[in-house]
Amino acid sequence: MPLIRSTYGKGRVRVMRVFREGTYNEVRELSVKVLLEGDFDRAFTHGDNSTTVATDTIKNIVNIVARENLRAAAEPFANALAGRFLERYPQVEKATIYALETKWSRLTVAGAPHEHSFLLDSNGKPFTKVERTRDGTVYRSGVDAFTFMKSTASGWVNYVMDDYTTLPETRDRIAATAMDASWLWSRPPEDFPTANAKLLATMLEVFATTYSEGVQDSLYRMGEAGLAAVPELAEISMACPNKHFLPINLAPFGMSSDNTVFTATDEPHGQIECTVGR
Repeated sequence: MPLIRSTYGKGRVRVMRVFREGTYNEVRELSVKVLLEGDFDRAFTHGDNSTTVATDTIKNIVNIVARENLRAAAEPFANALAGRFLERYPQVEKATIYALETKWSRLTVAGAPHEHSFLLDSNGKPFTKVERTRDGTVYRSGVDAFTFMKSTASGWVNYVMDDYTTLPETRDRIAATAMDASWLWSRPPEDFPTANAKLLATMLEVFATTYSEGVQDSLYRMGEAGLAAVPELAEISMACPNKHFLPINLAPFGMSSDNTVFTATDEPHGQIECTVGR
């Protein structure tokens, strides 16, 4: 029987890079997965490992390239890592690098950024995916579980009403989500971290400052604004669970919640996804 497709590599290679310049430090922590494609089929079909790079070697190369690129953002680091496999091993036809970032924000002491102390930023996990062949490189960046909300200026009305419908319409509700988003680059920006930050800031501004007719409405307009703000982007994909805050019925106690007291729940949740492109 034919082998339809094969790939292999090393996952969850965790590496912390510390760039030091006098007493000033920068830290970048990544969890890296490397997948290789190429002349490796016989390792699957014939038990022949003669062209196979050991996954332990792959781990070592991650660490070596990390030492050589202490200050590189995730995207150029992943590109350099993919390039190393293509340059060193002719049997490799494609290297795909996934890099999930743990964000460390600089600690503020006495009103000033501290030189070498940091706080864990737990809102969202930035990531990059770089696919590199001998013909070119494709960059995709993104963030998982990036959580944000607004307590008003959101509604849900004029949807299908039938004998299965129990949800009441509202023009004033809490809108909250933990967004998984990724964006495809048509060309590398001058600086990936700056461009990524600008994109997220632009999308959040749209979310915060405009009325939302629904998560669908907000996502499309956020994507439009993000593409306008960052011209190097080809498309933006967003997947947003609708984290529900349900008004509590206080009538049995002779009280009204007045849209101020809610039960928080994310199971079950709405799931809204879209891709906005040029």
